[in-house]
Amino acid sequence: MSKSSESIRALKFLLFSASAGIIQMGSFALMEEVWHWPHWVCYLIALVLSVLWNFTLNRRFTFRSYANVPRAMALVALYYAFFTPSTTWLEHVLTTDPVLWNPYLVTAINMLLNLTTEFLWQRFVVYRGQIDQR
Repeated sequence: MSKSSESIRALKFLLFSASAGIIQMGSFALMEEVWHWPHWVCYLIALVLSVLWNFTLNRRFTFRSYANVPRAMALVALYYAFFTPSTTWLEHVLTTDPVLWNPYLVTAINMLLNLTTEFLWQRFVVYRGQIDQR
């Protein structure tokens, strides 16, 4: 795998993740500002929506993989089995008394953590040995 193809792969992942971020922040804002749901619920639902979007696009266009979809989804689910509770807890702790950080800032921090760690997980675990099959 050449350095340039890995750079392009990382750029694609970044762009698709940015589109997932728009979905996450848009749905988060709708639930937070319009429906006034509890912050952690807004975060959790918005995260699930963005994960589904991101998985679908990255599997097809970034990693170009014919990897077994249920297996790939199970590995992504394993990643999120750790990531989701830990960041949902972080969202709750940092946005409630006595801390009261801006909820959009905390969500943005979690999104940056997600971008970095999920790329590494998908590149080296989920699609290891099954990249560029299309």
